[in-house]
Order: sequence, then C-alpha cells, then structure tokens
Amino acid sequence: MRIAITFVACALIWGSTFLAIRFGNEATPPVWAATIRLALASALLFGITGAFRMPLPRGKALRGAALWGLFNLGVNLSLLYIGETTVPSGISAVLFATVPLTTALLAAAFHVEPLVTRKLIAAIVAIGGVAIIFAGELGVAVPFAGLLTVFAAATAAALANVLLKQAPKQQVIPLNAIGTAVGAIVCLAGSIALGESHAIPVTMSAWLPILYLTLAGSLGAFVLFSWLVTHWSVSNASLLGVTVPVIAVILGGLVKGEQPAVLTYVGAAVVISAILIALRAPHPRALPASAATATD
Repeated sequence: MRIAITFVACALIWGSTFLAIRFGNEATPPVWAATIRLALASALLFGITGAFRMPLPRGKALRGAALWGLFNLGVNLSLLYIGETTVPSGISAVLFATVPLTTALLAAAFHVEPLVTRKLIAAIVAIGGVAIIFAGELGVAVPFAGLLTVFAAATAAALANVLLKQAPKQQVIPLNAIGTAVGAIVCLAGSIALGESHAIPVTMSAWLPILYLTLAGSLGAFVLFSWLVTHWSVSNASLLGVTVPVIAVILGGLVKGEQPAVLTYVGAAVVISAILIALRAPHPRALPASAATATD
C-alpha cells in the first residue's frame, strides 16, 4: 500500500512540475532558476538531516548519492529547463515517457536487473502510446534542438535511476541533501557557462514556480521517488515516466491552452494499459502439499 501511495503522489507532483518549469522560464533564466531551486532544497534537506541527527552517507553510499545528484538533478534539470524554453510542457512530459524503456535497458547493461520480457513489452507498448500522443500534437511547431535537449534530459534521469539502485540503501533525506547540493553546483556551472543573469528574483510570479518546484518537486517527489527506487524494482518505479505525461498533457491544456488532440487521448489509454501490464504481479506458483501443510 505504501508503494502504491508513493507512486501516485509522485505522478501527481511530477505531472505538474513540467508546467511549473514552463511558467518559471518566463520570469527567470532557466538554469539559474534550477540552481536556486536546488540550493534552497539542499539547505532545507541538510537542516532536516541535522535536526533529526540523521547520518550522512559515506563511502559507496556517498558516491551513489553524488552520482544521483549529478545526473538526475544536475544534468537532467539543466537540460530540461533549457529544453522547456521552446518545448511545451505536455510534449516535454511525453518525451520523458522514454525513461522506462531506457531504464530497463540500462539496468540490464549494468547488471542491476534482468531484462524481464513482460516489462520490456510493456515499455514498448507505452512508447507506442507516447508516439500516438506525439502524433496528435505534431501541429505544434517545436524546434528539433529543444526536443533533443529534453530527450537527453530523460536519458540522464534513466541513468541516475540505475546508478541509485546500484548504491547501498540509505535514508532518503540525507541522500537528497547530498544530491541537491551536487545538482546545484552542476546547474550553477551550466548557468555560468551559458552567460545567464544571476539576479535574485524579486517578483511573486518569478518566486512561485521556484518555491513550488523546491517544496513539491525537490523535497516532495524526489524524496518519495528515491524511497520508491530503494524499496521497489527500478523498472517498475520508472513507469512514472509514462504516467506523468498523461497528467502533464491534461494540465497543459487546462492552464496553458495546450489543447490535446483526439489522438492524445487514445495514446493516453494505451499508456495506462501498458502501466497496468507492467505492474501486474506474476501469478504465484502453487505450493507443494507438504509446503502448504508446513505453513498452516
């Protein structure tokens, strides 16, 4: 039950963060906004870690937390924020639906999890649903460079999932404190390299997306997701990548007027069906009579 609740909470939060990033980019340089978000989140997470006297990760656990921060918070968010300057929030979320397939392939390549046929088929079906959604949204003039940037962000997120699964299990608050600190450094370096302005936002319209993404995204969803990855199959957890687009497309239409086409709803149904297939537990094998008697 805890896993199901965590999965749903992550889906709802991340389904809205694509839209929040899009709004934030209208008021603050993209990678600088990501830097502020992660710096605030890191300060809060280190504060919580200290207040509850949680031990910080060491050794292999520290390395895993740092790699998580590098790829999922530094590289991923930098590229996503840049990409969303030209790519609509719903389309960005659709591209992130490639994460389950990429994660499954990387998990097998890194010998983290075997490439289970059912999950691979479900991921391929989900990608087919995403393709249908994308076909319905082709009327939007989206630059190829922007699409490629968002796709690269999704690939970095998939790699981070696998690297975190390789690391020793650890408490999620200290893990994310380290991760957000590393991510903030990476984003700051990227912002400087891009020559962005580093003025502190002064308007409410600029601060609201940053604060929402800090509290709901970095402190909420990322903490929940890191717990999910350490307590569940990484391939199953990554299926958030095909749930989030459905939510994001709906929100994009309601809030930003990114009206979904009829095909988008067809694709959403395919995606949901694929998730149900992948999350379906295998049928337990019947116990021998002797074993059944022993457990009575």
